[in-house]
Amino acid sequence: MKLKSIVSSLLSLVCAGFVSAAPLEVGADAPKLTAKDQDDKVIDLGAKFASGLTLVYFYPKADTPGCTKQACNLRDAFEDVKAAGIEVIGVSGDKPAQQKAFATKYELPFTLVADADTKVMQAFGVTARAGKFAARQSFLVKDGKIIWADLKATPTSQSQDAIAAAKAAK
Repeated sequence: MKLKSIVSSLLSLVCAGFVSAAPLEVGADAPKLTAKDQDDKVIDLGAKFASGLTLVYFYPKADTPGCTKQACNLRDAFEDVKAAGIEVIGVSGDKPAQQKAFATKYELPFTLVADADTKVMQAFGVTARAGKFAARQSFLVKDGKIIWADLKATPTSQSQDAIAAAKAAK
């Protein structure tokens, strides 16, 4: 009986390291919630998603190699992204100060959401490893609806992929 109890406890610990739900599917309503940005200001994501195009991209941790590549890909193509009518919002489990340092260091011209409580990740159904490290997933929202989901986003082509999805949705 003792071994069964130990195995059960270990399984509980392993499972507690992952928070996941099914990712939002194309056609689903975008979540209506608020969150803090890199400036520690509350932003109304529901209002942002209500009209126009918004790319919401999730990344594990600010200022790490893959996450930096992804953010810099969007930064470097930002004029093309804007020309496609896309607003960009990056989301990770970092705190506002970490997001601010990341945005400043790499001169990121878009909003970063500090999702330390993982409520944005949960609302989109993004897997969070170890309780706060988001899976690299992206969603394109148009007029309050998910129109594209990339559940294995590529850091080095994030902007191009989002622009292509926006063009395909027109």
